[in-house]
Amino acid sequence: MVVSPEILKRLQTTPDLVRNICILAHVDHGKTTLSDSLLASNGIISQSQAGKLRYLDSRPDEQARGITMESSAVSLYFKVARKPLIEGDKPQIKEYLINLIDSPGHIDFSSEVSTASRLCDGALVLVDVVEGVCSQTVNVLRQAWVEKLKPILVINKMDRLIHELQLTPMEAYTHLTRLIEQVNAIMGSFFANERMEDDLKWREQQELAASSNEYVEKSDEDLYFSPEKNNVIFASAIDGWGFNVSQFAAIYERKLGIKREKLEKVLWGDFYFDAKTKKVVGPKHKSKNARPLFVQLVLETIWAVYDSTVVNRDAEKSAKIVSALNLKVNPRDLNAKDGQFLLASIFSQWIPLSVSVLLSVIDRIPSPLAAQAERLPPILDSVIGGQSLKPVVRTAMTDCDRNGPTTAYISKVIAVPEEELLKKTEEPTKLTSIQERTRRARELASSINQNNSDIVAAGGEGYEADYGDDDDFDFEALKAAAKKDVEPVKERLIGFSRVFSGTLKVGQELLILQPKYDPQFPDKHCEKVTITDLYLLMGRELINLKEVPAGNIVGIGGLDGKIFKNGTLVSPKYGGPNLASLSNVSAPIVRVAVEPVDPTKLDQLEQGLRLLNLSDPMVQVTVQENGEHILMTAGELHLERCLKDLRERFAKVEIQASKPIVPFRESIVVPKEKAASPRGLVDISNEQLSVKFRIEPLPVEITKFLNENAARIERLVTSRKTGSVEEETTDSEMIDKEGWDSLKKDLVAVYKKSTIKVTDGLFSTSEDKNAVIDKIVNSVVTFGPRRTGPNLLIDPNNTLSRKV
Repeated sequence: MVVSPEILKRLQTTPDLVRNICILAHVDHGKTTLSDSLLASNGIISQSQAGKLRYLDSRPDEQARGITMESSAVSLYFKVARKPLIEGDKPQIKEYLINLIDSPGHIDFSSEVSTASRLCDGALVLVDVVEGVCSQTVNVLRQAWVEKLKPILVINKMDRLIHELQLTPMEAYTHLTRLIEQVNAIMGSFFANERMEDDLKWREQQELAASSNEYVEKSDEDLYFSPEKNNVIFASAIDGWGFNVSQFAAIYERKLGIKREKLEKVLWGDFYFDAKTKKVVGPKHKSKNARPLFVQLVLETIWAVYDSTVVNRDAEKSAKIVSALNLKVNPRDLNAKDGQFLLASIFSQWIPLSVSVLLSVIDRIPSPLAAQAERLPPILDSVIGGQSLKPVVRTAMTDCDRNGPTTAYISKVIAVPEEELLKKTEEPTKLTSIQERTRRARELASSINQNNSDIVAAGGEGYEADYGDDDDFDFEALKAAAKKDVEPVKERLIGFSRVFSGTLKVGQELLILQPKYDPQFPDKHCEKVTITDLYLLMGRELINLKEVPAGNIVGIGGLDGKIFKNGTLVSPKYGGPNLASLSNVSAPIVRVAVEPVDPTKLDQLEQGLRLLNLSDPMVQVTVQENGEHILMTAGELHLERCLKDLRERFAKVEIQASKPIVPFRESIVVPKEKAASPRGLVDISNEQLSVKFRIEPLPVEITKFLNENAARIERLVTSRKTGSVEEETTDSEMIDKEGWDSLKKDLVAVYKKSTIKVTDGLFSTSEDKNAVIDKIVNSVVTFGPRRTGPNLLIDPNNTLSRKV
């Protein structure tokens, strides 16, 4: 049964019943398969399709490759009945709204993980039980640590221990113990690093304050994963089962006559059941062949189910297990030759994955009310504008006050075809249409030829352009086509957002703060925007909303032309912090030059690059001085996806791209010992010309000065470019000269205060230090990179005609 959107809308108004979580893991550790099982619990997909449909992978290339490339959000409903506090009373029934974000695991799409984690309060960290801790596992654990997310460890693909490794229950228990220790070692390293930083800051404060305040140690009590704390889930997402220790404690509470609370503490670890005394004992009092409770009561039962259904098919043994577990299974299924369906039927009734995951989420992950009170204060202290934040805004954000000033963080922007949004306004969205969209994606994926690469070398191998003979080519038709208006690409931008305070409403006028916004310049990098649409995110489907209170994740319309990648929405009256200034997306490293096959379609390509740049947090688009359009991405897979989007969605033109280039940069350091030949010396010569470069590190103070004055240098460079060259003296040239003289004066002052080491380079001279500094500053030709960066090109021999 599909959950009505009206129920989800109603639960949005109660932040105490809302949970915001994301799924993080290494690539191919089962994130999307786990999402399928959770979606099946809401009736969005059938239980038999869970693990096979890959519902949230709605792109054809995602279905074809079997990996997630874009984060997708979906809202789930979960109702749970708790035992009454007083015997005889009715069970306490509570409904919860769980906003789930499925993020990619491939390192090329790590920016999607960063944008998803900022919106959430907790994370499900998946680890493949066979592959163990991988490189991206460490990265996502670090991401959860930095964002202060409450993590739950999900040890997935437990079925591989039976089918592939063929371990016994006791061997599997040992394997699981080591795996949890590996994950905890990583968490411990994060804690140790933070502890060392805190200790250093404390020592510095002690020296400055000349006081003797005692250092307060932070507790690492809730840091580590431990099954008895119910922050570890053992699961097989492909077979649809999972459990935590608390669930099995409830199952064996009556059978063993031990209270559930006590059984939870001993069901994992070196604890054993003494059949004679009917008591749980430690390792000192165990019998010779005793097995840990977890092995005896949990793993052996699961192994027995697999053995009787799929490993060694035995209908009689399966019937006994079904009877012992008090399950209802169709007799036809018990006698079927294919035991996979019987396996799924047993586990779906006994320990369904969705129940164990969602129970752990509502128990372990804090609600927005509790999470924002803990997470936001350090974030607000570190963002631009956080120190000058009005008390009413700070209080509303930490309290998740729906009646306070509005503050919402847009972590990324997604592009949606305009025709799809128009359909949604004409008729209400039905969740059944989502299944049809995903089915179409799978059909398209099956027709994709994996041998054809989207990366085509311009003019090289894989690209052929035949325009015929010059005499036959119609250049007049080409000119006429170039004059035609380019039909705009009909894509709308939807903000992927979290509301931290206030209530977003359709028609509301807010102020959007761009990542470069600074409260010292209140009129720059901000703009008024009117909210035209609000959407409940259901995968790739959008359900229209009229208002969304604080604590929820929502899609926001009306941002076209107002936002660049991410931003912060605030009330114009109260203002707010620039949460977008804390973006931790790394810089892209793979770059290609792109151009349309048909030169008359250049405008369409430029428009497509603009849309791609807005909708992808990792993409960077630049135009070289020679007019080349450069596309920079995270990796080759990311590049392939971007080129595909340009061709099929944003530009809708045929594109040719150069071979991918990865720039290589080196840092310059002072050598510890004097080498035989000077470091950093470059000698380029041919028959007509000889050029020598000497590269040396700048003092830290100079680098900091140049970084802080980048905007000032850019203005001076721009004024020089636009200045008149016809008259001998113009106002522009006077401004240019005065500006450079002032910059030189400041640079000399900083140089004199800096710590300069005498090496065999610029300062290896018997001249006075001040004289050397004056000589260096007066020999500056330009700054770099791009004439505004923290590098200096110096010409001490006056070889070049023009200086700064």
